[in-house]
Amino acid sequence: MASKLMHVVQYSSYGKGAANLQHAEIPIPTPKKGEVLVKVEAVGINPIDYKIQGGFLRPFVPKKFPHVPGSDIAGEVVELGYGVTKFKKGDKIVAMLGSATGGGLAEYAVAKEEMTVIKPYEVSAVECAGLGTPALTAYQCLITAGVRLDKTGPPMNVLVTAASGGVGHYAVQLAKLGNTFVTATCGARNAAFVRSLGADEILDYKTPEGQALISPSGRKYDAVIHCSTGMSWSTFNNVLSLRGKVVDITPSPSALATFAMKKLSCSKKQLIPLLVSSKAEDLQFLVKLMKEKKLRTVVDSRYHLSKAEDAWAKCIEGHAVGKIIVVA
Repeated sequence: MASKLMHVVQYSSYGKGAANLQHAEIPIPTPKKGEVLVKVEAVGINPIDYKIQGGFLRPFVPKKFPHVPGSDIAGEVVELGYGVTKFKKGDKIVAMLGSATGGGLAEYAVAKEEMTVIKPYEVSAVECAGLGTPALTAYQCLITAGVRLDKTGPPMNVLVTAASGGVGHYAVQLAKLGNTFVTATCGARNAAFVRSLGADEILDYKTPEGQALISPSGRKYDAVIHCSTGMSWSTFNNVLSLRGKVVDITPSPSALATFAMKKLSCSKKQLIPLLVSSKAEDLQFLVKLMKEKKLRTVVDSRYHLSKAEDAWAKCIEGHAVGKIIVVA
């Protein structure tokens, strides 16, 4: 198989967005020790993908050009590398390739055995390809904030910002598995959608109350899952409970400075920048929730690999409701 060619979407330099994506034919990779070769059926597009293209982690990522982006995939195992014991040819799987490594926008991709899990037949490849980075981010945010997803924890008021987006729409659903009251921010046109995910009350981010994050019911927040940008600490400080935590998935330099200051001053209120760690056990847990119909991927739009640049442009626009998926 390694001698055959596959279709990929790649870029050869930083910048220029969707216009810089190129369709190419390259050799199908050969899985190394501890790796599996996957026939890709679906791949989720994430904001980190276009941010890397824009030079967000320059000059460290990508490691080389041309680079095939895409890290969250679902598909079928077609070849095993040396030493692989968890999988066999024909297994339907979900895998995280890592944003720095990429490789997902292709007909075939190589995945590490330790970051690959079996896909239940009850859940589609499209739904599972959405999980990976955003669902893990939402899950780890909630755990960091102290929310227990089995309802064994104390009652908590949780705020999810940008609740209709990729991370946000998972965060609302996961938060409701805990003993929580969830307030969610979104635009007025997405209010019904976010409520359908389980949110108890909605804040329109365009209103004065929404910009100030003031709960319609007057609650103070024990945890904020911050999936948006451009909020100052003073805004959070006014709406947090005595020991409230803000978990920030895209911390700015000022947010990092606030984090350090709060640590040094031993403040009861905290701002915590989240560094997502790719854990197969977390991915397995999320896939299990999907199988049990306790979690769902809402698909904003899907595009064929031949139109991947359109999916890329849609992601850059920033108004997707749920996930953007590319199918091979």
